[in-house]
Formats: sequence, C-alpha cells, structure tokens
Amino acid sequence: MLTRIICIGRTVDNALASMLEDYSKRVANYTRVKWEFIELPSKYNRLTPEQNRNEEWLRISKCLVPASQVVLLDENGTELTSREFSMQLQKYMNTGKKELVFVIGGAYGFSQKAYEMANAKISLSKMTLTHQMVRLLFIEQLYRAHTILKNEKYHH
Repeated sequence: MLTRIICIGRTVDNALASMLEDYSKRVANYTRVKWEFIELPSKYNRLTPEQNRNEEWLRISKCLVPASQVVLLDENGTELTSREFSMQLQKYMNTGKKELVFVIGGAYGFSQKAYEMANAKISLSKMTLTHQMVRLLFIEQLYRAHTILKNEKYHH
C-alpha cells in the first residue's frame, strides 16, 4: 500500500526537513511513503480564511483518486493513543485500497468540501501545533504505528 502525505507548502526549516527525511526513510521499511507539497499562488496572503481553505482543497483534491482512503489531520479529529492509531492503521491497510492519504491542511484548517470527501479525521493533540511541526509528529507516529504492528522494540 502506498502512503501519501499531502501538505500545504514546503518544509522551510532545514533541521525539521532533515528529521522528516530520517523518519521517512524509517517508515519506508514498512510501506511506500510519498510526500506531496501543494504550492499556493502569491495572492494566497490576500484571501480570506474561507477562500484559503477552498483554494487549498481545490488543489489537494486534484491529487486524489476515487480509490484513495483519505484521512484529514485536523484539530477536531479523533484523538488516538499510539496503539489505537496502529490498530486504525491496520484497518486502513485491510480495506484493500491501493493508497492511504493523510492530509495536513493549512493554517485555517479544511473547507467543508474536505470534510465531506474525507473518510476520517484524526487529531494529534488538543494543543495548537504549527503545520510544519505536525509533519514531524505525524511521520514519527506513523513509524511508531508500524513498529507496534510488527511488535518491534521502538515503542515501549
């Protein structure tokens, strides 16, 4: 199964990018991972929050195929422990779909269309996190979930 992670904008911090690369390599031992970065137009900063959400989803949705299992990383999503996430990941993998897509939205969250199209939404924390940091926290949890499923020592 291919795991795609779609994000708004590039990772701007070099140290963070290095850690993302490290965990992406680790996850690659369990599943194929593909990062996709959605670039936004220069007018983006002049749009209202609702216009931003709609523009982001328009661009994200062009990257999706009907057979995708789409999970939004959203502050209003279900909070899971690492073990619960690993069990949910196993359920996603058992669906028979060829790809699992996790979407990290922009600073204003997701449009209503995104919520309607998504199969699920999960939250990494009740705390507010930068979208740059969410990338790192999520890829680490994805790696942890795979090690849990394989009963490896990473997760104590």
